[in-house]
Amino acid sequence: MSIAAKLDSLGVTLPDAPAPAANYVPFVRVGNIVYVSGQISNDGTMITGKLGDDMDVEAGAAAAKVCAINLLAQVKAACGGDIDKLVRVIKLTGFVNSTADFTAQPQVINGASDFLVEALGEAGRHSRSAVSAAALPLGVAVEIEGIFEVA
Repeated sequence: MSIAAKLDSLGVTLPDAPAPAANYVPFVRVGNIVYVSGQISNDGTMITGKLGDDMDVEAGAAAAKVCAINLLAQVKAACGGDIDKLVRVIKLTGFVNSTADFTAQPQVINGASDFLVEALGEAGRHSRSAVSAAALPLGVAVEIEGIFEVA
């Protein structure tokens, strides 16, 4: 099954690739590697909050899934609109807006990782970092950047 068909079967429609909010590009393609700038938890509405304060792990994981969908939208744009040129996810770096004593950043970023494996199978398995941040742009709960291999 193609990636586009699998996303469709999951009820996921990739949005238009979000435009950068400052002086940077949303992705850089070097050969068959695409480096995607941090994608925030924004599905048309900013998903804001601080884990360990006003947001629980389940809500944080849902925000991370939104970031993963936005990452795929950027990969699709990098591939001229053809998401089926995605070969594999190489690495994610996830930032979690969290309190100093919150330690479940990996469980939050699992929202992105689990979705990518569900949508892409083995090609969705990746290396990863999940770190805490005292604050993120616009107060969002999660931001994730990624490295992808494309055809």
